[in-house]
Amino acid sequence: MRSYFLRRLLLIPPTIFGITVIVFAITRFVPGGPMERAIMEMQSVNVSAGVSGGSQSTGQQALSEEQLQQLREYYGFDKPWYQSYALWVSNVLQGDLGTSYRYNEPVWDIIQSRFPISIFYGVLTLIITYTVCIPLGIMKAIKHRTFIDNFSSILIFTGYAIPGYVLGALLVVFFAARMEWFPMGGFTSIAFDEFSTWGKVKDILWHAVLPLCSYLIGSFALVTLLMKNHLMDNLASDYIRTAVAKGVSFKQAVIGHALRNSLIPIATTFGQNIILLVGGSFLIETIFDINGFGLLGFTAILDRDYPIVMGVLLFSSILLLIGNMISDFLVAMVDPRVRFQ
Repeated sequence: MRSYFLRRLLLIPPTIFGITVIVFAITRFVPGGPMERAIMEMQSVNVSAGVSGGSQSTGQQALSEEQLQQLREYYGFDKPWYQSYALWVSNVLQGDLGTSYRYNEPVWDIIQSRFPISIFYGVLTLIITYTVCIPLGIMKAIKHRTFIDNFSSILIFTGYAIPGYVLGALLVVFFAARMEWFPMGGFTSIAFDEFSTWGKVKDILWHAVLPLCSYLIGSFALVTLLMKNHLMDNLASDYIRTAVAKGVSFKQAVIGHALRNSLIPIATTFGQNIILLVGGSFLIETIFDINGFGLLGFTAILDRDYPIVMGVLLFSSILLLIGNMISDFLVAMVDPRVRFQ
């Protein structure tokens, strides 16, 4: 198994190279890039100056070739895309992800400032989801077609039918705007630095209630039904009936045999959910005014802020690949039949 994971680790660099080189090339050829946006902004300023000065000719003047060359050098479009990519890789290996076009700050500093927020919501979402959904799925499988199963299914499917960002908007309207039970948005209060340690914890949790409800509503149905359906399939298998016929209690058959096999699909998808630690949902973050990683990537795409786009892509790809390795490791732990050679 050690050699298998070592090979998987060695595959991460070429995979990252393939992902980043494709996206980097796309950013160089896609229309509406940062140069076009900068030219439009400069021309609009010239137009405004010409109108305010009472002259139309000033606003219609095109940018000089010298100005265009300065823009190309600033945005890195003065070299072929492969040379720019090689320069970007060289800087990344030195810990430099570039400078943001929009914020005019190092990309790493911007990403680093968003990490605590995204990790906070991502970790809480994963912990609450698996802590609640796995026992709930077990209970629904054992009490199939009872009142508890039917009632919980109604709640789960109702929640699954409501998108998280729609629920977030409703929660803000009713519980924040009308009831004033929770804040309208943000990660902390304005006077957060003046609170005590316990006061800061309560303030963060107070702000996190509504966003967490929006994050959790979609994942609850998936994990719960995945657990229930696979546990029911295993309970109907011959080896469970054989174990019960030999005198094993039903509780021992569920916990000792069926449950372990039912956790295999859960373990398979767990590693992929690692991306939630930083990905989040830009729609939910927009509704609750949370400056997280997802909103950062979304706004960077809209603003054609390619250094941030590449930085977000790099970290997301690394996390996804590491998550897949974690999934393989968990499957090997849960399923004794799996041996990676």
